[in-house]
This record gives sequence, structure tokens and C-alpha cells, in this order.
Amino acid sequence: MTYDCDVLVIGGGIVGLSTAYAITRSSPGTRVLVLEKETGLARHQTGRNSGVIHSGIYYRPGSLKARYAVQGAAEMVQFCAEQGLPHEVTGKLIVATEHDELPRLHALVQRGRENGIPVRELGPSQICEREPAVRGLAAIHVGTTGVCDFGAVTERFADLAREAGAEIRFGARVRSISRRGSTVGVLTMDGAVLRTRALVNCAGLHSDEIARLAGHEPGMRIVPFRGEYYELRPERAGLVRGLVYPVPDPAFPFLGVHLTRGVEGTVHIGPNAVPATAREGYHRRTVRPRELAGTLAFPGVWRMALRHWRYGTGEVHRSLSKHAFTQAVRRLLPEVTTDDLVPAPAGVRAQAVLRDGSLVDDFLFAESPRTVHVLNAPSPAATASLPIGREIARRALAALDTVAV
Repeated sequence: MTYDCDVLVIGGGIVGLSTAYAITRSSPGTRVLVLEKETGLARHQTGRNSGVIHSGIYYRPGSLKARYAVQGAAEMVQFCAEQGLPHEVTGKLIVATEHDELPRLHALVQRGRENGIPVRELGPSQICEREPAVRGLAAIHVGTTGVCDFGAVTERFADLAREAGAEIRFGARVRSISRRGSTVGVLTMDGAVLRTRALVNCAGLHSDEIARLAGHEPGMRIVPFRGEYYELRPERAGLVRGLVYPVPDPAFPFLGVHLTRGVEGTVHIGPNAVPATAREGYHRRTVRPRELAGTLAFPGVWRMALRHWRYGTGEVHRSLSKHAFTQAVRRLLPEVTTDDLVPAPAGVRAQAVLRDGSLVDDFLFAESPRTVHVLNAPSPAATASLPIGREIARRALAALDTVAV
């Protein structure tokens, strides 16, 4: 049998390219082919976020998210420095604005220490020293948090992988996948037939669909949530010096209005998370009936909605009312007015939901003969892309050695 490659990676986001890069580094000579359905890299989750290098303070000790985030943050800073990519280790404040948030703030201090993250507790005057426009009862400073351009990181992964012999094809949407013996066959929408010895599914928002095409029932469904952002007007960007976060709800640490000064100096505010009517539904008017019907037909979606409708109602309210969104911002930044906020491009979070309605909170991998599926790669996936890429590469290279049945 003639193979077009040894490992075929589906998905040109940061996880797919970090995997390709890791394979070429750990196993030189392995032929790697990356398929991306868009005309460029990092067009979806990777290129549509606030660019935060997460410390790992929120994540349960011992979880993959905690381990990968702490390790990945240090590696990402080092990689950006070595490659000359824009980045900055700013640290961040997690600020309590209400008395009932103080116990959760103190719990975060303990969690950070368990995860090996340096944290420092601050009072109101110390908050003001770091962020003069921010108000709060207490805060913690997390020194290892920073910002970078994850799109630029992905492009550099691609350059390094290409230099080592990898190939990247754009406009290559996958139509079907088959397996016969030791061969995995991939048919793209333009009619190309590709044969590979191992397949890696890093399709992000479409990871569950690709898994089913490959004959693997993942037992979950990707449910898209649109993350809506505002920016501070340039003349008001000086209100925020670095990164400022509210105390998170333990059940939904990714929710809440954050203040993030990016590497380009723009201050992003958000995200607000609302259900999207398409997997790539970056605008309210974007509706894809087939995708929406598939989401609504999954019983886990309704169970999730019944369980978390109160949170959802608040998110939708802030989505529809700029005044309500501004009020949420004013809890941290009292000087902000509605006129200070201008709409910014939205992103979509690929949230894996199980049939019982529970949200998959950690990285989720699955393997079937000669295939590796990345079914859930939530934040901090971009931060942790280097160690995650190595783990996926290890699994893919092990799949090359399996005996066909």
C-alpha cells in the first residue's frame, strides 16, 4: 500500500499545529499532513480569543487542565521569547467586589498553592497601586499570567513543522473517513483521496462530527457558545493596566466579565457566553438549520439547559442589553460608561456536553484503531498547546505501531 503520509492531522488550529510540530520534533522523518478546511490557520477558536496565557489557578489539582496549564504557561512564554513573538508576562488580579466572594477568593489562594502557582493576597490599597481605576474589597495577584498572540504562535508552529517536512493543505474539508486494515482513508470535499497510517482529529468545533465520520461514537456533543466582547475606546484604554478578573463561580470559571489588555494595547472586555445557532456562529444572525437541529436533538442539551437556566438567563440579558453588560463591568471598573464600550469580534467556545447534561470540564481524548480524537480542548488549550501537542503526538506515534486486526 502506498501512503500519502504517516500521520494525517485534521484541523489547523493551535492544537493541530502543535501536534504536527511535536511529531516532527520527536520522530524526525515521520511524514505529517495537516488538513484545514479554511484558507488559513487559526481562523476559529485559536484566533478569536483574548490571548491570555493562563496560569492554571482555577483548575482542580491533579486534573489535566491544571497540569498542562502550569507547565504550558512557562513553556509558552519561553517559546515566544525564543521565537521573537509578541508576549508579556503581566500577572493578573482576581478581585472580590462583594463580601460573599471572599471565601471563594481565599479558596483560590489555596488552590493556586496546591497547583504550584505563586499568588499574593492584596487589600484595597494594594489593588489601587496596581490598577488605580479598579475597586474591590480584596484580590489576589497571580504572577505567572500573561498575554500573547496565539494566531502568531500557530503560524510559527506551522513554519517549524514545514521546515521539518510537514505539509499543510488549505480548503481541505473532510467528507468521509474509512479504515481498512492498517490504512485510514480520507476523502475531502474536492474529491481528493488520502491514505494515512494514523489519523489525528483536532477539529475543534467539529471534533465530534469527525469522530463519527471515523466510526467512533464519542458519547458527547459539541455545543457552541458565542463569546461576545467589547473593547474600551482607545482614549479610555488607560483605565486598565493589565489583566483584571472577577472571582469565578466554581461551576463556571470561564464566565464573568474580564478586563484584558492585549499585546497590541487594546483592552478587551468580556466574554459574555450565549448559545450560538451555528458551530461557527460569530453573529446573532448566523443560523445553520442542520447544525442547530443536531444540537437540539441531543438530549444532553435540554438537560444542561434545565440545570443551568439561571446562569443562561443572565448571560442572554447582558447579550441583549449593553446597559446590563456595562453594569457588570462597573463592578470592577466604576468609571466605565456605556459610551466607553465598542463592540469587538466575537468567538465561539466548543463546549463538550454529555448525554446527562453535564459539561465536560477537562481535556477529553479518545482512541480507536489508528485514530486519536481530541474531543474537548477547552481553555487553557492554547496556553498548554506545547505539552498537549506532545501528548497527542505520543498517542499518534503509538498508533503507527499497532498491528492491524
